[in-house]
Amino acid sequence: MFRRLGLALATALAPLSAQATGEITDFTLDNGLQVVVVEDHRSPSVTHMIWYRAGAADELPGQGGVAHLLEHLMFNGTDELAPGEFSETVEANGGSDNAFTSWDYTAYHQTVAADRLGLMMQMEADRMRDLVLVPEEVVTEISVVLEERAQRTDGSPGALFNEQMSAAFYRNHPYMRPIIGWRHEIMDLNIDMLQDWYDLHYHPNNAILVVSGAVTPEEVRALAEEHYGPIPANPDIASEEARVRPSEPPQNALRRVTYEDPRVANPYMSMLFPVDDTMVNDVRSAATMELLRAVLSDSDFTSVFARELQIENEVSLFAAAYYNATSLDHRPFTLLNMPVPGRSLDQAEADILGVIDDFLADGIDQAAFDRIQFQWQASQIYAQDDAAGQARSLGTALTTGFTVEDWESWLDITATITPDEVMDMARVLFAQEPAVIGHITRPAPADEEVSQ
Repeated sequence: MFRRLGLALATALAPLSAQATGEITDFTLDNGLQVVVVEDHRSPSVTHMIWYRAGAADELPGQGGVAHLLEHLMFNGTDELAPGEFSETVEANGGSDNAFTSWDYTAYHQTVAADRLGLMMQMEADRMRDLVLVPEEVVTEISVVLEERAQRTDGSPGALFNEQMSAAFYRNHPYMRPIIGWRHEIMDLNIDMLQDWYDLHYHPNNAILVVSGAVTPEEVRALAEEHYGPIPANPDIASEEARVRPSEPPQNALRRVTYEDPRVANPYMSMLFPVDDTMVNDVRSAATMELLRAVLSDSDFTSVFARELQIENEVSLFAAAYYNATSLDHRPFTLLNMPVPGRSLDQAEADILGVIDDFLADGIDQAAFDRIQFQWQASQIYAQDDAAGQARSLGTALTTGFTVEDWESWLDITATITPDEVMDMARVLFAQEPAVIGHITRPAPADEEVSQ
């Protein structure tokens, strides 16, 4: 079942690659573990990734941050491994490892020499069911996560602004919560919450194993059967098709957010437009939305926003469009405009909406569209040179509603999308009012406040 598609454009997530260098093989073990193998022998290394279909958006109310906190604690030991021994073993074998949490998934990965793949599976399968949670380590790791939040979120005006924008955009959906969690909820997490989360979600029938590199499907199948095969499935886990979160009510009122912070260097405004199944409901419409985003802002010189706002009219320092389609549920289409000094954020709103109006009236220049389409396809082809990137791209896709077939077809579909399709998408998207408009700025000087 294909549902709620998306494509992440942040540098942390490579675009959905297609037609990978090696053969892609997909099979499922008897216990429900999906296994995907991308065979690529250009390097003697392999990337091993285990993805769980559980992230911040699946947390219970009041337990924000439990998915991310457990990700940290997964490195703190099992019945077989001492705390820290997992990463130490990977490093001792010449490899690297890490993990990350999103709203829709949690993933653990190692890149090692291909002949060490069995060892990686042995250790990862061990911590899939035999993690040992120790109260003292939980308390310590909560402090680590609070410090991480202080550095990455509380220390960044932009990150705090984005949190408020998400909280304003979503009224019912758990995407309103930050992945790392709200500070007060992180402080209230405890070992029982973590154990319950682990016991529910960390099972083979809630996981996807992606292996990319110098391996054969036969080798991966044998190792997966040996190490992951004996782990029983959890019958309480709902099927992927039944993984439904609370839905959003109609967005029928504009919401405004004003965030002031003395650390803001350059004020800017942002507006969020809702995206739903009438716009994006299959691979082609997801790719079309991505090309619309690219036409508006992919180039620093030739995109619509750069040309109109930064170069010709010189009213903007930076303008961009963002769309994250690698999400299980729909995320907004975002416009951002940072005006030149002396230009107000209200003017910046009018400037970017004026460019959208002109764009809808004038359409897309064919030569510019051909160039963007070619460059975007080229970036996907270049991404195939990175086995680890392919594993990450595939895992992201498979945990957010795509299939292996969708992933493989992405490049061919992108090549056939026409300017008319992109303009049709733009007319539907921008026919509606933005759901949220936000301003991030510095507080007004004291004398200016008095004069008002």
